[in-house]
Amino acid sequence: MPTTATSVRDEIRRANDSFEASFERGDAAAIASLYTNAGVLLPTGMEPIEGAAGIEAFWQGAMQMGVKQVALKTRDIEELEDTAIELGTYTLFDGNHQQIDQGKYLVVWKEQQGHWKLHQDIWNTNLPAQNAA
Repeated sequence: MPTTATSVRDEIRRANDSFEASFERGDAAAIASLYTNAGVLLPTGMEPIEGAAGIEAFWQGAMQMGVKQVALKTRDIEELEDTAIELGTYTLFDGNHQQIDQGKYLVVWKEQQGHWKLHQDIWNTNLPAQNAA
């Protein structure tokens, strides 16, 4: 049964809610499980990070550097059969709920076995270079 645009948006919101909640719990493994098996992170200033173990290690490292909460806000979703492209904004907070970064992201989502998962994830900060973490 084809997925409607509304349900794709709902599925992506649920996955983003899970990402946020898992981050707040400090559960990098749960975050990594939201990505496809061939998932790729494309962080600034680093080589691409592929696969669940690398993705988990990256997010664990971000948590250890003091990022304790992530807020994701979808601006637009374009659906292309079993692929969706999400444009959004993010805000990162420390343990005192102080904002430490904000920026934008683009995620290519893939539907796999009835679930929408992050497949390719790239983001960058809106902060000037001297303030970027």
